[in-house]
Amino acid sequence: MVGSALIRNLEKEGFTNLIFRTHAELDLLDRDVVEDFFRIEKPEYVFLAAAKVGGIVANNTYPVDFLQDNLRIQMNVIEAAHKNGAKKLLFLGSSCIYPKLAPQPIKEEYLLTGLLEPTNDAYALAKITGIKLCQSYNRQYGTEYIACMPTNLYGPYDNFDLEKSHVMPAMIRKFHEAKINHLPSVTLWGDGTPFREFLYSDDMARGCIHLMENFTPTKEQNEK
Repeated sequence: MVGSALIRNLEKEGFTNLIFRTHAELDLLDRDVVEDFFRIEKPEYVFLAAAKVGGIVANNTYPVDFLQDNLRIQMNVIEAAHKNGAKKLLFLGSSCIYPKLAPQPIKEEYLLTGLLEPTNDAYALAKITGIKLCQSYNRQYGTEYIACMPTNLYGPYDNFDLEKSHVMPAMIRKFHEAKINHLPSVTLWGDGTPFREFLYSDDMARGCIHLMENFTPTKEQNEK
């Protein structure tokens, strides 16, 4: 979903020299394969949108997978980008990096000030590590690696599996099936009290392109 949104919007902006691979074409869990890709292609600007993602059930059922796979993807790509001279990298994380009981609205300085939501803490820890890895490369090597934390995304090519998807695609599917089956109601998880933010994937993509073109992390931001 995220990768395809980035490609659509980069093409709309007139970029034609795009290098991208599907999961079947490039296994980011394989360090040697990633190294070979970067060595051959030499991308100058890297959008790291790849990740193992899922909803509450998937995160809570497979925490080892979510922690290990995301750590490997991030380490492999960021290391290879640096070794092969990428000018800039944008790493996409998740708003679940913030404490479960963080004050609202959430501010960046709330990161690592409290306990994470236990149902997806493995995924959150992987993403926090990705942020710190970008900051550490910037501090040690003077790179320009950006960490961007979008809120709950939805859009074309989302995962609509009721057990593994995020909340928005799950609701879309439930409403759609209720309509075509003429059901009087749908059942949603939870008690109805949480507030959620949602962001359309193409809006997120335009924001990422803007950051890549206009934003450079400061020394103070790299040391937080």
